[in-house]
Parts: sequence; structure tokens; C-alpha cells
Amino acid sequence: MLRKLPAGSFYGKTTLRREIAGVVFAESVYRKELCIPKHEHANAFFNLVLEGTYTEVCGTRTRIRGPSTLALHPSGEVHADHWDGLGGRVFHVEIPPARLEQVRAYSPILDSPGDFHSGLPIWLATRLYQEHLRTDGVSPLVMEGLVLEVLAECSRRRMGDPERKPPRWLQPVRELLQDRFAENLTHEVVAAAAGIHPVHLARVFRQHCGCTLGDYVRKLRLDFAARQLITSDEPLAGIALAAGFSDQSHFTRTFKRQTGMTPAAFRRYCRSR
Repeated sequence: MLRKLPAGSFYGKTTLRREIAGVVFAESVYRKELCIPKHEHANAFFNLVLEGTYTEVCGTRTRIRGPSTLALHPSGEVHADHWDGLGGRVFHVEIPPARLEQVRAYSPILDSPGDFHSGLPIWLATRLYQEHLRTDGVSPLVMEGLVLEVLAECSRRRMGDPERKPPRWLQPVRELLQDRFAENLTHEVVAAAAGIHPVHLARVFRQHCGCTLGDYVRKLRLDFAARQLITSDEPLAGIALAAGFSDQSHFTRTFKRQTGMTPAAFRRYCRSR
């Protein structure tokens, strides 16, 4: 009997699962020579192969997917999989119907299956997985934006519609982020303030700013923190909260990852010069 996997469920062993704004992110590990019978998923999803190679059979179509392959799966698609050799790992991103409906007008890409093997879709999906492994307070914002960008970029590959001139709303959005970087903003909030769709915001913001909305906010937070470390005697915990970090440990990890120094070491270094 054909099995229908419920929302948020995947074959294999889940090693890391997160849910952000209804979107499920899960890393699955598959054992060697695993044969997965015909099945379907309740919700649409896309997945990035991290390790290993598997063969998927979907109707009369057979596709072999290896590392750095991005696959799109509409809901209800019936398929079976066979993992070759030593098995592998896959990063899944499942979009619930309500979220999918919000982006369908701009990005109908998950209404049909598809594979991508190179280019910006792979880079964005890999960047999304790397963010999935992080736990700082800006990660949800970054991941939300990257999901929208993956969908938009995959759609662009089929439709093609580059926007070259910076739109009028871009500078007001930058100013909003500069004024409110310490808040837990969402793409919906920022997009509503600009009077545009969140998918359009995510795609065009990266195109003209060279980074995601979340990356931009993280940089603003780190810049503010660095100024405070140099010009004030405020305790690290106070600076962390004022900059928008959830706590001092998140602040320290993020700051060191970006600068190579802990906030305390950075303060000592700057004041010794």
C-alpha cells in the first residue's frame, strides 16, 4: 500500500530538525543500500544532497542524484528511492500549504518537480544548510530569507526576469534595518513596511546588496557592538542585549566567528593601541 508521509516526516534518521515560521528543516541520514518504497509527502519540499548518491524513480522518470544536487518535490508526488554504496545525507526543507500559497504568485516552482546541479540555486541551498547549523538569534531571519531566495532563483531559471536598477524602496528598507536592527524582524514585517511581497524583497535585496536580509542585520548588530566595545565600558552582557543578541554566549560566538577574536579580546586590543 502506498504510504503518505505526514508533514515534517522523512525516511532515514533525522539528526537535526528545526521549524521556523511553519517551514520544517531536517537533516536525514540514510544507511547503505537502503531501498525506500513508493511513497508521497503531504507537503511540498526541496532537498539538497550533502553526501552519497541515490536513484529516484518517479513514474517513468529515473534520476540519479549525487552531492550538491537540489531537487524540488511537489506535494503528492509518488516516488521511490534507492541509496547506493554507503548511503548518504540529505537536507530537507518542507513548505506548508499556507506558506506555499503566499509565494505561489511569485514563485510557482514547487508546483512541479525539478533538479538543479549548479549555479546560484545550489549556492543558496548550501548557504541555507550552513545557517541551519547555527543557533544565533538572527539565524531564523537568515533562513527564512534564503528559503524565499532558493524558490525565487529556481523560478527565475525557468522564467528569467532580472531586475537591474535599484528599486525606490531599497533605501527606506536599509534605513528601517539600521533603525531597528536590534528587533526580531521578519521578512513579512519589512516587506509590509516597503509595500512589497516577501519573495520580491528577499530576491532583490540580495541582488543589490550582495547579502541576505539576515546577513545585513547581523552585520549591523556586530558593527554596533564593536563601536560599543571601543567607546564604552558597558559590560559584555549589556552590549549583547542592546545589539539584539539573545544572550552573551551567542554574541561571543558570532563576534568571534566574524572577527577571529572574542569581544573581550577585541576590546583589550583596541584600547591597547
